[in-house]
Formats: sequence, structure tokens, C-alpha cells
Amino acid sequence: MSEAILQMVRLRSGEFGTWIVLYMGILAAWTGLFFMATQSDLAALNATGMSLWDALCAAGAEGRFPAVLAMWIIMAAAMMLPTAVPAFLTYSDLSQSGAGRVWPVIAGYLLVWIGFAVLAAGVQVFLAGLGYLDATGRSLNLWLTAGLLGLAGAWQLTNLKDACLSKCRQPLTFFMQYWKPGNRAGVLMGLRLGAICLACCWALMALAFVGGLMSLIWMGLATVLMTLEKLPRFGAVLTRPLGFALLGGSVAALLAAL
Repeated sequence: MSEAILQMVRLRSGEFGTWIVLYMGILAAWTGLFFMATQSDLAALNATGMSLWDALCAAGAEGRFPAVLAMWIIMAAAMMLPTAVPAFLTYSDLSQSGAGRVWPVIAGYLLVWIGFAVLAAGVQVFLAGLGYLDATGRSLNLWLTAGLLGLAGAWQLTNLKDACLSKCRQPLTFFMQYWKPGNRAGVLMGLRLGAICLACCWALMALAFVGGLMSLIWMGLATVLMTLEKLPRFGAVLTRPLGFALLGGSVAALLAAL
């Protein structure tokens, strides 16, 4: 872990601006999540004197798709970019030998998660319309909660999850396998990396409907878990126990619903 932390603070002179933008983007996303999470009494807000951020939060609470989409994009950036930093740093190490610049890889990776945000926002608006979610996006239906927990728990135990995690845990092997020169190739590698990451983490991200889209505790815990899963030393002993724990939570929710 200490080695990973040391890697994360390295700024190479050739791509100083890229790393500054990346880290500042992550900080800005988490700052945005903090303000979303600390908004209180949304129903009492009115148009008079409402700030832009208040308006966004209020619109999100009312289930308006553009605002919900903006929230999901911010959340995806805040939670998923930190989990991919070791992979970006590995590519940057290769770039010192002429493999290419890292920003196209980051851009491709983000495109995948923006696509996920579009889908997740649509699902949230649909479920909110059915009355299954509260204003913060948290499930009000125990059957829905049980289903989400069970799906996430079962996905943790699948061979596909293991296969994708193995690539996430060995980014050097991944980039050497798919490497081609040029910015276009970098974007394509970022898209492939994002797709693998999505396959690893989509079910855990869907638990936002259980923990609440405005819960800093849930978002912080999920980010830590997804980051640790991608580290060989910790992930190997975390993934399956987490799956069984989620399945246990699903059973508990089912019993409560009966």
C-alpha cells in the first residue's frame, strides 16, 4: 500500500499538467459529492435565492434526468478514477519509453463510465417514478434492496469478475498486450480498461440505490473496497468474503420483507 501511495504522488515532468488535472478533477468531484451530501431540507428550497448547486440538488431530488445524470457523472468520476490511478501510472511508466501520453487512456476510461452514468440515471428516474426510491436515491422497497444486494453478492463470486480483476491487478500485462502507438490507440486502450473496470464494479456501484446516492459514508466505503479489490495483496482475500457478506445482507432484507 505504501508503494502505491508513493506512486500516486509522483508527477512526471513530461505530463505534469495531465496529472494535475486528474488529481484536481478527483478532488473537485469529491467536493461536489460533499456539497450534495450536505444539502438539507431539499423540499423547502424554492427558486428565490437558490444557488446553482441547490438547484441541481433539488432537481435531482425531483427525478429530473439531466440533474440525475450530472450527479451520477460526478459520483462515477469521484469513485472510479482513484481506483484506476495505479493503471494510469503504469501506462505513464511505459510512456517514458515512448509508449504514448496518458491523457487519451484517461479520456477513454472516463467515456465508459459516462456511458454507465447515463444508464444509471435512467434507471434511477424510472425507479423513482415507481415510488421505489426516496429523494436521495435510496431504496424504499425491501424486495429491490434484497435484489440489488443479492445481485452484487452473486457477481462477486463469478468467474467473469475474477477474470476482469486479474487484468486490473496486472495493468502492465494489460497494456503490453493491447499496446499500439498513438493517441487514438490510447483512447481505445482506455475504453478497454474502462470496460474491464465496469465489469468488475458495476454491481457494487448499483448498490448506490441501497446506500444512497448522497451518502458520503457509502461512497467512501465503496471507493475503498473497489480500490482494495484491484490490489493483488488485498483483493485476493477480499472479493469472495465481500460477496458472501452481500448475499447475507440480501437474505436479511428478504426476511424483513416477508
